[in-house]
Amino acid sequence: MKTILSKILVAFMAIIILGSCSEDFLNEPKPTDGVSEPVVFSSRAGVEAFISGIMRRFRGQYTNVDSAGLNSIFFARTVKGNDVIQANNWFGFDYANDNREPTYRRTSFTWNYCFYMINQANALINGVEASTVLADTDKKELMAYGYALRGFFYHQLVMEFAPTYSFDQNFPAPPIYKSLSTSGNGMSTVKEVYDLIVDDLTKAVDGLNSSRLGKSYINKNVANGILAQVYQVMGNWPGAEAAAKAAYGGNAAAVLNAAGYRTGFNDYSNVEWIWGSAQSSDQSNYYWGFPHVGTDFTTTSYTSTHINVDFASLFSATDVRRLFQLRSATLPVTDFRYWITSKFKFTFDADHPIIRSSEMILIEAEALQRQTKDLQAHDLLYTLQKNRDVNAIRSTNTGPALLEEILVERRKELYAEVGVEWFDAKRLRRGITRTGNHRIKAAANLTADDKKFFLKIPQAEIDANDLIEESINANR
Repeated sequence: MKTILSKILVAFMAIIILGSCSEDFLNEPKPTDGVSEPVVFSSRAGVEAFISGIMRRFRGQYTNVDSAGLNSIFFARTVKGNDVIQANNWFGFDYANDNREPTYRRTSFTWNYCFYMINQANALINGVEASTVLADTDKKELMAYGYALRGFFYHQLVMEFAPTYSFDQNFPAPPIYKSLSTSGNGMSTVKEVYDLIVDDLTKAVDGLNSSRLGKSYINKNVANGILAQVYQVMGNWPGAEAAAKAAYGGNAAAVLNAAGYRTGFNDYSNVEWIWGSAQSSDQSNYYWGFPHVGTDFTTTSYTSTHINVDFASLFSATDVRRLFQLRSATLPVTDFRYWITSKFKFTFDADHPIIRSSEMILIEAEALQRQTKDLQAHDLLYTLQKNRDVNAIRSTNTGPALLEEILVERRKELYAEVGVEWFDAKRLRRGITRTGNHRIKAAANLTADDKKFFLKIPQAEIDANDLIEESINANR
């Protein structure tokens, strides 16, 4: 029976019709209208044009303002935590931790969008592999791109639709597809998905190099960054250390730029950005571009995202990341609107961060600490802290206290970008308790291993796929 995924078979038409899909950059491949499949996979330029079309969907307008592209998945995670407060606006149901039922837009969008991108990756892998014209060296690199893309989106899927890796590796997880399909597969397991992800990303790291068409594209550094995140969830600390270090290059001081933190967080040319979703005035998320469109109160936007007073208190006065200001001088500190942030500047060409070097530095620091290399972990952590705050004082923390310091630093460094607070709470099997001036507190708290950390399987997929039991959501 035809499944939701097979409905996305129209994605295969991207192989044939590639118009209006390229990044708006000089010297990058420009797809053309009406290109046939044999032409696409008969030259590197053709395949690169196809890749440009795929990457365009990172910044698309998929369903609605809160379900636009990858940025919507990240921001939905952000507002589920304690550090950021969302007004009763877009992402309001995510903020209430009440947006996981099988017929809800969040559930359907996340499932369909990730599988759409996986389908595109499969079209790329299968098309390159079948080509009799491409050189072997080109085939290895271009297929590696597809593996990285597939591994990345399967990781988003398993994070969103199953408990974390260490909870139950036999828990039902989304179906696995390695090729274009007109029929549905049954549910896999968490372990099977992670086995696929690690295999895909290992091949991606092996096949890619440092060059790429632009900073919104995947290269070896990006693939290593994705792998570091995966190993972090799996608790593979030697692997996380090596991958994170390879992602940012190993010289922390060389890839940190404190001054750039105050420039609007909307330009992926910043040395700290390893991977970003590029926007341009004619190819943009427009008013679907969260977090920027929710946090920038200086221009026409949704002005809907605020900062918890308890989170703001974690920053010293001289920390460049302390980009908080009063929404109004007349609001009491108990009002959820009390603090806003100027971290993100909203324009139609505001780029979105996906992976930054500081995240990789902190993954490496955590991995070192987990391996009882506290001195090395502390040295790396302090390099970041001193860059962000000239008056930073090195703590004396070791062991579990040092780990907690690293985790707090991750929240301070990455707030509102990629949902780091939710990501860490889920992988570490911790709860999230709302404090401070949140407008919704106890009703939105998350306990350790809370089912609200993952979504139910979309009802439309259950109805269409004979291999997915009607009872699949009974224990979700």
